[in-house]
Amino acid sequence: MSATCQRTIAPFLMSLLVAGVPVTQPAVEPINDRPNPYRVVENWARLPEGRVWGATSAVDIDPDGVSVWVAERCGANSCAGSDLPVVLKFDPSGRLVRSFGAGMFIFPHGIHVDREGNVWVTDARAATAQEIQRFPQARGKGHQVIKFSPEGKVLLTLGRAGVAGDPPEALNEPCDVVTAPNGDIFVADGHSGQNPNAPPHAISRIVKFSKDGKFLKAWGKLGSGPGEFKTPHGLAMDSRGRLFVADRGNNRIQIFDQEGRFLAEWKQFGRPSGLYIDKNDILYVADSESNARVNPGWKRGIRIGSARDGTVTAFIPDPVINPDALATSGAEGVAADTRGNVYGAEVGPRGLKKYAKNPASSESPMETGITAKKLPTWQMGRFAFLLSHTRRTALLLLQTGKSALVRKSAVLWR
Repeated sequence: MSATCQRTIAPFLMSLLVAGVPVTQPAVEPINDRPNPYRVVENWARLPEGRVWGATSAVDIDPDGVSVWVAERCGANSCAGSDLPVVLKFDPSGRLVRSFGAGMFIFPHGIHVDREGNVWVTDARAATAQEIQRFPQARGKGHQVIKFSPEGKVLLTLGRAGVAGDPPEALNEPCDVVTAPNGDIFVADGHSGQNPNAPPHAISRIVKFSKDGKFLKAWGKLGSGPGEFKTPHGLAMDSRGRLFVADRGNNRIQIFDQEGRFLAEWKQFGRPSGLYIDKNDILYVADSESNARVNPGWKRGIRIGSARDGTVTAFIPDPVINPDALATSGAEGVAADTRGNVYGAEVGPRGLKKYAKNPASSESPMETGITAKKLPTWQMGRFAFLLSHTRRTALLLLQTGKSALVRKSAVLWR
């Protein structure tokens, strides 16, 4: 592709996203080579003596910007039969300062701390028959979203305890939750859609409630098209109020407005398990599952970039040696505090890992990565892009077999 064509097409493609024109994305080459400006801080979060970490996929930041909330699975991969508190708050030094939620959960999965400091936790399944046989008290829990005050008082519940079903009364494997500035609630519902043997009716949807818990709408079904999902595993919202969904089974992020209108898909952040967007619209994406079977060529780790244009600027690699031997490793949940520290909630390794900026790196993640001259080549291939505006249809067909250097303004297509 000629330089003139690049200069013409790149701003055009970016303008579509800005204008709200739905944008689907062709296949992208794996992005594993971004710089890693972070180092691991070992044993940062300290649990009470005798307690060990369980599987942990839920992490978020307190409104103070530096305290960290997690929900962990009671020293195991399930809280059935446990009386340990699930919801934990750590101060910036890693000291546990608050805990609650004992005996209330089976499978704590997602966490969200809203602007008032209230803590929302999803319980992604009910107890199995084996768990109920062993722990009868586990019956009647799960498939819910619970809102707590910062002190641990239950303020609101969504879904029927222990019952998998449909809104408005019930939920089915809620994975994550996030709230909009006006208080509206969005729940990512359905954890099983990515399974190879998932039935056609497997739940994969986004459910929207008002701030007081009134059901408003739901959208999505099992599939790979725009607005379809194979396990909507994580949620985040940017400064513009756009809803980002970690569509893990489809190896992409989908972006919607708050009414469920599809805006774009991004594949350049790998196979997303967890999402976090900070106040500067820096996007953090945890990839805990990529391997040769489900996402060939992509490495596991945390990719960092821009929620505004999709630029990937940094990559914290998962240290796992053989990802093909493990279904999950490294961070599934991710968050970042206002000091620039990144936190990974880990299911396979079971723990909470802190990543601090290297002393030699003073730049922000958005300054350490791509410039127009540093961008790798992109095999444009053959694709057609169709857009419609006020009933007038324009068809742009780009055909080339050569490598082309994509300008920074078009990096959303990586």
